[in-house]
Amino acid sequence: MQKLLVANWKENPRTEAGALKLFKETAAAKRKNVDVVICPPFLYLEEIATAFRKMKARNELALGAQDVFWEERGAFTSEVGPKMLRSLGARYVIIGHSERRRDFKETDAMVNKKIKLALKDGLHVILCVGEPLVVRKRGIAAAQHFIKNQLKKDLAGISKITARDRGIRLAVAYEPIWAIGSGKNDNPEDAAAMADFIKKLLKVELKIQNSRFLYGGSVHGKNIRDYVQYKSIDGALVGGASLKAGEFKKIINQTNG
Repeated sequence: MQKLLVANWKENPRTEAGALKLFKETAAAKRKNVDVVICPPFLYLEEIATAFRKMKARNELALGAQDVFWEERGAFTSEVGPKMLRSLGARYVIIGHSERRRDFKETDAMVNKKIKLALKDGLHVILCVGEPLVVRKRGIAAAQHFIKNQLKKDLAGISKITARDRGIRLAVAYEPIWAIGSGKNDNPEDAAAMADFIKKLLKVELKIQNSRFLYGGSVHGKNIRDYVQYKSIDGALVGGASLKAGEFKKIINQTNG
């Protein structure tokens, strides 16, 4: 299985010109046996998709969105449905990021509805889960218990959809909340243990056979190798470091097969 790197730009850059520049510089990185997904803000997705279609070398590069709604259409002001994203060229979507759970009060039930529709409409889903610091301080077992409850709610009923897929359309991005943007990344050995725990949970209890595990939380060019060296860690969800083309290229180079 190829490694997967997902660039989550969040609410950045400030201009369309800046977004196009960052995309082109990032896309120029040499990719060998690593899939790279760029997730810009909705506002820039169409222009970046146009630039993407004009590229000669598009292998192992794809576009994604940072969120999606659980209805196809209707009176839902500002929302964007999965088919709208696909029409723009997006193949992936991030769902359940901790910032959306915290700042927009997104619940597990809402996350579950988004995942179901996104998968049914053909998108690859990157589901974000992670425990707060108060839980992690109680130890790895407490963190795993927290993640288990999160996944059971977020992925309820998903096995009926994924069972029809031959490929892998679900990636679980484990991002300890206390590590996001803090510069305090999780211990690679602990992240690998969490990867094993999550993969076993998905396969045995939730009956989801095909999935990927990504690590996220203060990932950069100097520490990415510490994570992707583990067979159970299939890649990373990268935040701040993906906004610096040079740094993200280092991450790609360190992950290249």
